[in-house]
Amino acid sequence: MAAPKASSIAYAEDFIAPHPVIESAQRRGEELGATPLGNGAGATLRLLAAAVRAAHVVEVGTGAGSSGLWLLQGMPRDGILTTIDSDPEHQRAAREAYSAAGIPPQRTRVISGDAAAVLGRLTDGAYDLVLVDADKDGYPVYVEAALRLLRPGGLLVLDNMLWHDKVADPAARDEITTVLRDLGKSLREEEGLVPALLPVGDGLFVAVKR
Repeated sequence: MAAPKASSIAYAEDFIAPHPVIESAQRRGEELGATPLGNGAGATLRLLAAAVRAAHVVEVGTGAGSSGLWLLQGMPRDGILTTIDSDPEHQRAAREAYSAAGIPPQRTRVISGDAAAVLGRLTDGAYDLVLVDADKDGYPVYVEAALRLLRPGGLLVLDNMLWHDKVADPAARDEITTVLRDLGKSLREEEGLVPALLPVGDGLFVAVKR
C-alpha cells in the first residue's frame, strides 16, 4: 500500500477519539484476550446506532465492554443493550466499564451462556441492531438468529470480516478465513439485505434488513 494511502487510513481510524472509559475498557479487553474493536469501527458502530435510533440492540460477544459503550453512546437515552458472553470475567469487566461510564444498570442486560441458545430465546423482529463479534466459527449460526431478531430496517453488523487481511487473499484457506469469506459472499447475495463491507478496523460488514 502506498504510504499516503496508509497514512490516510491511519488518520481515519483515529479520527474520532474514544472516551477515556472506552480506552480503559479497550486496555482491559487486551489484558483478557478479548481483542477490542478499533476506534474507527467503534465510531462507526456509534454512528449506525444513532442513524437508526437503535433503542433495542443485541451484542454477541461482550468482551470488556468497549464495543457496548460505543453502541450506548449512539443509542437513545432509554435504549437497552442486551449483551451475551460465555466468559464471566469478560462480563464482570464490562459491568465495571458500564458503571464507570455512568450507564444506569437498567440500560444493560448482561447475559451469560451459549450465544446460540440465548439468541433462540429472544423475540423475533424486536431489535434495531445486532452486532456479532464472538467466536468466528459460530458466525453463521449467530447471523441466522440475528436476521430473525431484526426488524425491517434493522442493521446486521459483523466484526472481523476481513480477518487480518486474509479474507481478501485467495491463498488463505484456513478454516476461520474460509468461514468468514463464504459467509460474506452468501450475505452479499441475500435478496433480503442491503449490504456493504467497510474497510474499518478488521473489516466491518453492515447490512440493512429489507
